[in-house]
Amino acid sequence: MPLFLKFIVMSDKKIISIDIGGTKISGAIFSIEGNMSHFTKLYLNGRYGDEAGKLVIELLDKLISDSGKDINKIHGIGISVPGIIYSEDGTVWAPNIEGWVKYPLLNTIKRYLNNSDIQVCIESDRTCYLCGELWQGAAKGSENVVYIGVGTGIGAGIMVDSKLLHGFGDIAGSVGWMALQIPYSEEYDKCGCFEYYASGNGICNRAIELIKQSLDYQGFFSDKVIEDITTKDIFEAYYLSDPIATKVINKAIQFWGMASANIVSLLNPEKIIWGGGVFGPAVKLIPEIYKEACMWAQPISIKQVEYLPSGCSGEAGLKGAAYLVLKHIKYGKQI
Repeated sequence: MPLFLKFIVMSDKKIISIDIGGTKISGAIFSIEGNMSHFTKLYLNGRYGDEAGKLVIELLDKLISDSGKDINKIHGIGISVPGIIYSEDGTVWAPNIEGWVKYPLLNTIKRYLNNSDIQVCIESDRTCYLCGELWQGAAKGSENVVYIGVGTGIGAGIMVDSKLLHGFGDIAGSVGWMALQIPYSEEYDKCGCFEYYASGNGICNRAIELIKQSLDYQGFFSDKVIEDITTKDIFEAYYLSDPIATKVINKAIQFWGMASANIVSLLNPEKIIWGGGVFGPAVKLIPEIYKEACMWAQPISIKQVEYLPSGCSGEAGLKGAAYLVLKHIKYGKQI
């Protein structure tokens, strides 16, 4: 088939994109031209293992229905996962979803689809976030860029000399395990030192610990149910100068600065992009993070790099997963 006819045929087809997080699953439909519609999300609400997998299928089923109930109109499905995708068998390790250790996500999707013509592309969220920024966000035109996603966990999508880094075992970018404080503690085993203090979960947990320890505390959280405190609450309290929130967020700023300084010294990127759920409320802190990084990083490299907020308005994962499918259409393989 001539290329222009192939494009006309494919232009009627849609791409479904799904972004799996530690607390919710988002989805949307993309046109071949990159326009997004039918955004929707479902919350995990404690689901784990196969039940979390069933929620992915529930969302996928809804998006196929929204696209016109014709599965033949779907060219491909892109999925962003919060952990490691093992490319040899399509299984997933996601530390923030209990029971997802070598979870057979690709086979689960393919069994549901029962259609071998539909391409399914699964990638780590850190790679998808970066791809979204390269396609429609702050990394457009960049060749050396790092996306640091801070949400339930922390991960980094890395591009060096126009090539995405995956690593020997598809684990490159797991920066949540950066060693930033001594001595070592067994509390770091599940998520890593950096993530323990500076992820969304880490910030909440450290604040709750301090509130419980401070028997004479009278502040922003005094009238709140401790177990219901959210990261959003902590940032609100921080901007109101609450002492516990200030201590927790200042620690996070220090760790974000130190970790990004290590990345700058190691990779010499032109841009570091900050995104994920935490870099809604934390976006105002990027200048302070850069200031902290300047104290630690290689002095020439830190002056060459830009620290920027995400340009994808919280949709980098969805856009990146769709971008992977588009790249497969164009090149016949994932990037």
